[in-house]
Amino acid sequence: MTDQTSRASTRSRAQPSTQGPPGLGTVLQRNIAMLNDRRKAEEEQASFEDRLALTITRFTGSIMFVYIHLAFFAFWIVANLGWIPGVPVWDASFVVLAMWASVEAIFLSTFVLISQNRNQATADKRADLDLQISLLVEHEITKLTTLAASIADHLGVRTEAEEELEEIKQDVAPEVVLDEIESTRPAS
Repeated sequence: MTDQTSRASTRSRAQPSTQGPPGLGTVLQRNIAMLNDRRKAEEEQASFEDRLALTITRFTGSIMFVYIHLAFFAFWIVANLGWIPGVPVWDASFVVLAMWASVEAIFLSTFVLISQNRNQATADKRADLDLQISLLVEHEITKLTTLAASIADHLGVRTEAEEELEEIKQDVAPEVVLDEIESTRPAS
């Protein structure tokens, strides 16, 4: 794909049609499309191992997986109790079944952990983005408050909350807030 084609494709995704559900503005439509595109791109960039772990985890977390296991274990138990005529008993003490279940549990828990690690990495990225946006919004609100206060002073308008206004006009230092939160947390 050429650079121009890529940019045109990005522009067409970034500007969805104005036809959408009522009450859903074009900015929201654009953001939803961008998030969906981002998720697809992240899924495509995932390694084969991550995709395999996710596929296995999705299947093992389904009701179909439960049904298959119910049928398999029921057949194994009933057959090895000798209740099915013509089917020889091959695991009378159920040791093989127990070993099979144990090995399966080890692998399934590993796949779940791999998927959780990937999901946690994604959640960490989103949390970082949320924090950056919150810090930007806080900074912008501080600047708007300062501008509104300057306009009020220029017009000679007084507010009842002059003390609070002076505090609000100060930028927040996020590292100081984090230090304070950590210092007030009880030790675990």
